Amino acid sequence: MSDAPQARPEDATVEELGEFELIDALTAAFEQGEQVLVGPGDDAAVLRIRTGHVVVSTDMLVEGRHFRRDWVPARDVGHRAAAQNLSDINAMGGRAHSLTVGMAVPADLPVAWATEFAEGFAEECRAVGASVVGGDLTRGDQLVVSVTVLGACTVAPVLRSGAEPGDVLALAGRQGWAAGGLAVLGRGFRSPRVLVEAYRRPAPPYDAGPEAAAAGATAMIDVSDGLLSEAGHLARASGVRIDVRTETLEVPEPLHAVAAATGSDPLRYVLGGGDDHALLATFADAASVPAGWTVIGAVTEGEGVTVDGASYDGPAGWTAF
Repeated sequence: MSDAPQARPEDATVEELGEFELIDALTAAFEQGEQVLVGPGDDAAVLRIRTGHVVVSTDMLVEGRHFRRDWVPARDVGHRAAAQNLSDINAMGGRAHSLTVGMAVPADLPVAWATEFAEGFAEECRAVGASVVGGDLTRGDQLVVSVTVLGACTVAPVLRSGAEPGDVLALAGRQGWAAGGLAVLGRGFRSPRVLVEAYRRPAPPYDAGPEAAAAGATAMIDVSDGLLSEAGHLARASGVRIDVRTETLEVPEPLHAVAAATGSDPLRYVLGGGDDHALLATFADAASVPAGWTVIGAVTEGEGVTVDGASYDGPAGWTAF
């Protein structure tokens, strides 16, 4: 699997171009000021300030695309909205401290749904000691949540672009659980419940990011779209090839149960599933990998991502278009 850029026709649509190519096309137009150390293209921006670095990221949830109210209670949507933003700061090796929330809501949205969403959002923020410091609310035909998060790093932020041939690839946090839960919900079921709950309410390893940064992680990213998809971003940004070794990946029993019921390979949920917000990082050697991380692959010369040394034609992760 290769992330090499492709020439695009002049009349290409957004769908034809694809999510990440569109991002590249848009960000090329934005000039960055001298205060910007890392702009668009990583898990969070990095700005220069007098006392250190601030890391900033923005993410959105759109009803019908990222969640369904009949599948996920309002409180859990709040947890999901906060977690996916807090995780971006985690992936830089930092700790989030402040968030703003913008919401477009239909006029007929129950007030109880909105307040339960806020409660869940606040609960997730408390897990890292962060505060909601502002936001915006407007009427819309569709429920949309936009969150901006700010954090700080006590050491140099860990970017996607630092992996070197000879590094090892490591994973922290559960992976594939949320994808299994989504598969269950998509078939109209609610069991295995542990997977459904994992989809409804992620459990990012919030301490793992700063620990990896302190241990000298060379590159890092959060797994929001899919393990192979995110490994591809690391490979592209660093100019290397990343090989994922499947014998090192944990495939929990509930995923085996879902795979048996759906006639699928349980490993596909681990390799291509998102929404767990695990962390994927590279380290100079296995001895540098902190406790709580598992070595799952290696960095070599080349480009793209391989699985067990070979190309992979299964789903690599979620894309928006």
